Amino acid sequence: MPDVSREVVEHVAMLARLALTEDEIQRLQKELGRILEHADKLQAIDVEGVEATSHVIPMTNVFREDELGESLDVDEVVANAPDVADKFFRVPRIVED
Repeated sequence: MPDVSREVVEHVAMLARLALTEDEIQRLQKELGRILEHADKLQAIDVEGVEATSHVIPMTNVFREDELGESLDVDEVVANAPDVADKFFRVPRIVED
């Protein structure tokens, strides 16, 4: 298993803005070592001739034509709104000047 130094764990924790206890640092040294060991195993796999994929199963998009449909009546849509202005929903301002 690759050795992960205390300094590496502390550096990663600093980058992630994590405050770690002594026990967490020791545990993460082992866990990060196991992660790196797994990454080494993946690097050793021969992928020559294997086609790159973005999904492990075949995926296809299902497209349909846009069809004009019936819309709701504007008055019916805003009927239960707590605040309406000229047939529009009025909401509190969230953008500051």
